[in-house]
Amino acid sequence: MDVLSDVLRTVRLTGAVFFPMDVSSPWVDEVPAATEFASILLPGAQHVVSYHIVRQGTCWAALRGLPAVRLEAGDVLVIPHGDAYMMASAPDLRSDLPPDAVLEFFRMMATGSAPFSVTEGGGGAERAQVICGFLGCDVRPFNPVLEALPRVLYLRQQNGTSADDRLTQLVEFALAESRDRQSGTRCVLLHLSELLFIEVVRRYLASLTRRHTGWLAGLRDPIVGRALTLLHSRPTYEWSLERLAKEIGVSRSSLAERFNELTGQPPMRYLTRWRIQLACRLLCDDAAKVSAVALDVGYRSEAAFSRAFKALMGTSPATWRQRRQTGSSRENRVQKARPSA
Repeated sequence: MDVLSDVLRTVRLTGAVFFPMDVSSPWVDEVPAATEFASILLPGAQHVVSYHIVRQGTCWAALRGLPAVRLEAGDVLVIPHGDAYMMASAPDLRSDLPPDAVLEFFRMMATGSAPFSVTEGGGGAERAQVICGFLGCDVRPFNPVLEALPRVLYLRQQNGTSADDRLTQLVEFALAESRDRQSGTRCVLLHLSELLFIEVVRRYLASLTRRHTGWLAGLRDPIVGRALTLLHSRPTYEWSLERLAKEIGVSRSSLAERFNELTGQPPMRYLTRWRIQLACRLLCDDAAKVSAVALDVGYRSEAAFSRAFKALMGTSPATWRQRRQTGSSRENRVQKARPSA
């Protein structure tokens, strides 16, 4: 059971925007919080992850209010949780561009009216190329990958490794696809962005030490990793802490302590959250009966499922689906108004 693939498959990647940015000093871009532009750039996405790959040259980046970090060719910047951030040719630069102008740029990118390659800056000697990507995904009710990532990731180039080779090949493929704009470009870019994001997560996972905690660190732990594999491979099984510990071959107390230490929650709480995430995916099918969904995610009765669903989501499964249908109808109207690739 590949737990990471299982999670990424279930959290419904919903769209992607990808473009290169050629810059010359002095230059600075301040990007607002994702909540301000998500509905513009990727309508229908619950959440937007921003990532940037420095292809050539150097630049500086930071979350708003935090010290800037220097990035070099091959380095990757990821903003998993939608914080406001800046990128610039120098650490102390600030933008005087009004917020509305930034949002207007995102509108142009979303409609395809912006040029493929963005050029900006003062024309100075210091030049760089940064690949900018934005990926939409589900974050509610439970996205353990995002929960495990810090507010900002600075991932350094790993010279001569196969991981860098894969990342380079994916970037070149995505650039060519964005530039050529053939039939199916949106679908191709979505899958390429997914692959790029997975490579970034892999690089972060490889950088973790034994001192790190979190869901991704749990994947590498012999006890927690085995527990996660069992829960994801058989989410409908009538698990209890005792049964899970017995199958792993450890005591209940050892499993509970280690699982909570790394993931921040007890195993059975994790299982409930994951079942509800699976249920939300199934409820996207308007023809699926709530009672059938309850059985499909491991609940013996619709009443028990509805109680668990409402405790986590704050509403009943039927009401949640109705609200989602309303949102999907609005998204479809927006998509029809946008030019096709």
